[in-house]
Amino acid sequence: MKRVADGVERLAQFPLPIFNVYIAGEVLFDAASTWDRRRILRQLRGRPLSLLALTHVHPDHQGLADLICRERDIPLACHTDDVDFMEGRKDIFDVMAVNPILKRIQQSWTGPPHRVDRVLTEGEEVGGFRVVHAPGHASGEVIYFRDSDRVAICGDVIRNMSYVTGFPGIGQPPDRFTYDPAENRRSIRKLADLGPSVILPGHGPAVTDMRTFRKFVDALP
Repeated sequence: MKRVADGVERLAQFPLPIFNVYIAGEVLFDAASTWDRRRILRQLRGRPLSLLALTHVHPDHQGLADLICRERDIPLACHTDDVDFMEGRKDIFDVMAVNPILKRIQQSWTGPPHRVDRVLTEGEEVGGFRVVHAPGHASGEVIYFRDSDRVAICGDVIRNMSYVTGFPGIGQPPDRFTYDPAENRRSIRKLADLGPSVILPGHGPAVTDMRTFRKFVDALP
């Protein structure tokens, strides 16, 4: 694991931090994909957990949610707007414009439905982090923001890597995975308005250069 902020670790992934999972105290943030089962379960062995909190219910963030919650007997939390997707009443692929090949790959990442025990709304507290609703990429996307030191776990509101080269670089999530890109840009500005000191994205390394992040935000259409 890698320490990415005070009291926050990112579970290791070789060679690059592609599907990020974070742990702060006894709260696990996101659950990667079903393909990540071995690395995630190995790193969680012996770590006490009391809650799994999702930034949003996409295949690369909810893949192991059912398995982890059942094996560790812990509750699952996500925003109210993603509950139907997590519990299987709606299909996330109905709102994602992916081609058939990519859809088959992502379906293989997707974990089974699981009951949401804690339904989150704006302003609630999760493990010392405040829930900030940030829709656009997903209807139930949230930022977990710690006011004490301005650490933001932001899911896919932004990414910090190229999906082609793997090199770090701040960007918007691809439109084909985002139901409303314009709404997501409003959520990026909402993230910026929080004044984060470090941003922990769902894909890529931590964003620590806030000047570069601010330039990215200012250049958005």
